Amino acid sequence: MAILIDDPQWPAHGRLWAHLVSDSSLDELHAFAASAGIPRRAFDRDHYDVPDERHAHLVAAGAEHVGGKELVRRLRASGLRVTARERRAGA
Repeated sequence: MAILIDDPQWPAHGRLWAHLVSDSSLDELHAFAASAGIPRRAFDRDHYDVPDERHAHLVAAGAEHVGGKELVRRLRASGLRVTARERRAGA
């Protein structure tokens, strides 16, 4: 049971973004995000998008820094991953 964060490498809105996920439950993820002051609007189906300037703070707060491939592997293994197909079906 861990909160995971990848490298801030996803560009949008003039900055880089990282993904924050849980490898066990969305309740755990939402609780961690709330305690870290991340607004719920940053949640996107199975992860939070967090700006690069928050990365070090989130790691210090207990998020485990992992590479992007490891983050996706563990998210899939948890059963929490929302696939592109599921996103399209829900749109």
